[in-house]
Amino acid sequence: MVAVESGSMQPHMTRGDLVVISEPGRFASDAEYGSTGISTYRTAKGMGVRNFGSYGSVIVYQPPGRSGSPIIHRSRFWVEAGENWYGKTDPGYVDAENCSELRNCAAPNSGFVTKGDDNRAYDQATGLAPPVKPE
Repeated sequence: MVAVESGSMQPHMTRGDLVVISEPGRFASDAEYGSTGISTYRTAKGMGVRNFGSYGSVIVYQPPGRSGSPIIHRSRFWVEAGENWYGKTDPGYVDAENCSELRNCAAPNSGFVTKGDDNRAYDQATGLAPPVKPE
């Protein structure tokens, strides 16, 4: 179980909410990416699959080298190691004109690009975390 500690997932989750965590894939749909058990915003939207009020799986992760509470944000899209993922972004969620102006672009590893529903930018674009590995 994880407690939501910030407003980054509003309006679908609010500070103080308790969220029960399950293994990836336990409640998977046809929208999941590969065999990860996690669906991305893009794929889920195309299939009409919602999770916590919006499209894409909500995942919990701990950024490398960061201590403290884990982050609970939504999976937006998948990137491969070394990929220039700028073209996959929604321009409203990046403050950059190209990959070289984004943190974690090219992607240092394969994984999910994530974002809090109420945040203004992708976690990876701001340097909060590298792409989230499906572990």
